[in-house]
Amino acid sequence: MKQKFFHSISIVLTIIIGTACNKVLDKAPLDSYTDQSVWSDLTLAEAFANNIYNVLPTTTYDWGKSINRSFILSPASDEGYNKFDYANVRSVITKGILSPDNAGDFDIWAKNYFHIQNANLLLSKIDAIPGDEGTRQRIKGEVMFLRAYAYYQLVSDYGGVPLISEPFDLNADFNVPRSSYTECVNFIVSELDQAAELLPVSNTSSTIGKATAALALAIKSRVLLYAASAQWNPNNDLSKWEAASAAAKAVIDLDRFSLYTGNYADIFTTFNPELIGVKLSNKQYNWSAFTGIEMMSYPSGFHGWAAFAPTQNLVDAFGMADGKRITDAGSGYDPQQPYTNRDPRFYADIVYDGRPLGNPAYVTYRVSSTNPTGTETEFYEGGMDSPQGLDTWNNSETRYTFRKYMDTTYDFNATTQTNKFWVLARLGEIYLNYAEAEFHLGREANARKYLDLLRQRAGIITPLTETGAELEKRIQNERQVELCFEGHRYYDVRRWKIAEATQNVNIGQVIINRAANGKKTYTYQTLEQRIFEPANYLLPIPKTEINRTSLEQNPGYN
Repeated sequence: MKQKFFHSISIVLTIIIGTACNKVLDKAPLDSYTDQSVWSDLTLAEAFANNIYNVLPTTTYDWGKSINRSFILSPASDEGYNKFDYANVRSVITKGILSPDNAGDFDIWAKNYFHIQNANLLLSKIDAIPGDEGTRQRIKGEVMFLRAYAYYQLVSDYGGVPLISEPFDLNADFNVPRSSYTECVNFIVSELDQAAELLPVSNTSSTIGKATAALALAIKSRVLLYAASAQWNPNNDLSKWEAASAAAKAVIDLDRFSLYTGNYADIFTTFNPELIGVKLSNKQYNWSAFTGIEMMSYPSGFHGWAAFAPTQNLVDAFGMADGKRITDAGSGYDPQQPYTNRDPRFYADIVYDGRPLGNPAYVTYRVSSTNPTGTETEFYEGGMDSPQGLDTWNNSETRYTFRKYMDTTYDFNATTQTNKFWVLARLGEIYLNYAEAEFHLGREANARKYLDLLRQRAGIITPLTETGAELEKRIQNERQVELCFEGHRYYDVRRWKIAEATQNVNIGQVIINRAANGKKTYTYQTLEQRIFEPANYLLPIPKTEINRTSLEQNPGYN
């Protein structure tokens, strides 16, 4: 641990301020700075702080270097499938063979403690740095938020973890025991509250991507919702649900955000009043870091990789336009006309066979007598996006791809990726947090009210009438649909303690055959059998960390 932490400091200083410092005739070089210089200049200190933002999820995927709990969580749950086994998801996570030494890039222990050490270092130095007091307090608030976020991720994955709030030095005791889950939650909430006191309430057009008080309070809402759930609240202590309810309502009462009522898909591609906080990414040359989410998720016939694909399980979770589930009597669902009259969010989130996609000017090579603009997707056997079509090694195994987060005018012939953001929090999630907490407190009418606000925004006008266990199922389904491909499902099924049902499942695909007359038939079958062991509610602490410390391993991994 000692070697890891001090190595992390040197890396960050090198990244931010140039090459390692050396002195020639006692004169500091102009292209690098000493450690003393960094902690004497508020501008350099802020540059150091900016690097800690890398703990946040992002739309980038740089072959494991940027694994940070964003898109990769989708195929680790029942909503998604990744044919290329990024981060050992298919070979380890969904096969139920997770162990302390095989989590690979899915594990975030070292990455997050890297950022925690750097946050601790900055917070130990910043009060002594001369400069504008307002700037200093803002930087402190940002770093306190980022440290709290790092711990939120850690406790979500591992349960209680060592709480380290001071930087390690050469004389430090590195055998810090694990704190309890409750102690960690209390620390995270306290840090988020303090950060909120120091930060502006919300972003301006020039500060998008920076931490704010609203974002800190939104993450607090999520942390307290998790803490109140069955995984961590088996005795259903209602005071925890009261705390979760109050935290969500505090964000709503800021009155700074509103549900976006324009094109639903634009929530994830444009800056809009629903977004509470986002993590920006930079444009990259698209044959370099492969950071563009379009490259990762578009169908193969558009030269995408279909690396992150929705499962049939997720598609079936979307109801009908009138709000009924596809299994409800009188829903009108027809498995041979499966994409007709569905929940409007289905069309905004999922690319299915026959759905128009893209700009006709960029896909002229797809034009045919049955596809005159080239934009109609062809997942049917023999179609452009099928295993027999274009770029066959990249075809979607499920015969779907994600529409959410995608720029449908993306030009794969261009040399740059789009500059995308990852949604860290939005008002839609806060409504769902509040509805769930209110349900558990017995205030079902209020829970239905906030669920209906989301459904009505989507275009479903029939109000909910369910109560009791059926209403709880609705809450869970609304989260599954509204928040798909946003990194929530993986944690939701664990905190609800239903992962043994949702993860021990057959992951489905659809095979579509098209006759000469254009009529299509749909066959639903198993793509992958997944396995979930009770131990998998938490990740194992990495074996390398156990070997150099006296930390207690999570149950089931010894």
